[in-house]
Amino acid sequence: MANSLWDTRTISSSGCASQLFFFFFFMSAEYFLLTVMAYDRYVAICKPLHYGTLLGSRACVHMAAAAWGSGFLTALLHTANTFSLPLCQGNAIYQFFCEIPQILKLSCSHSYLREVGLLVVSVCLGFGCFVFIVVSYVQIFRAVLRIPSEQGRHKAFSTCLPHLAVVSLLVSTAVFAYLKPPFLSSPSLDLVTAVLYSVVPPAVNPFIYSMRNQQLKDAVWKVITGCFQKH
Repeated sequence: MANSLWDTRTISSSGCASQLFFFFFFMSAEYFLLTVMAYDRYVAICKPLHYGTLLGSRACVHMAAAAWGSGFLTALLHTANTFSLPLCQGNAIYQFFCEIPQILKLSCSHSYLREVGLLVVSVCLGFGCFVFIVVSYVQIFRAVLRIPSEQGRHKAFSTCLPHLAVVSLLVSTAVFAYLKPPFLSSPSLDLVTAVLYSVVPPAVNPFIYSMRNQQLKDAVWKVITGCFQKH
């Protein structure tokens, strides 16, 4: 935001490291929290009588602390490892923020393979969380479909769908950004995909979660019908 206001494209090495750390920290913590939220919905729908026991205030504090702590550790490892590499291919990053793949392109040392290995470990950890979320939702949907009343099924789905939408948006954009085939890589496409996974999910999260609010639904519907009436 400061670069946009001051029309500058420069950033210090420490500023770049800070930006990379906070980006990884918040993205990782959000993903781990989404995994915890999947477990929360699983217990609430599949084991409602045990909810107070399994997810008391102390358990919630421990899971939130684990999510933030894991995000902090992940960000610290990636930042320290990335900025320990010698960079001899210039100092121009072809991205609108400091991103690990773009920084690795500036390295002239084979030690960048350490960071690649760390990224692989992070991907495996992220895949494990994704599998946990998918298994949780399989159990949730099986339980919801057994609910006899339509109102009960609607309430359960309305609880899960916003969370599922956020997970799908975050995972799909991040996978496309980092796992797309090399022949699709270009500076302009890398820029677009970076916007997709770093800007779009946080921007639409409040809107997705607020769709359970009836007053917001009524306001959106009023705006839409008003636009159609004008035309």
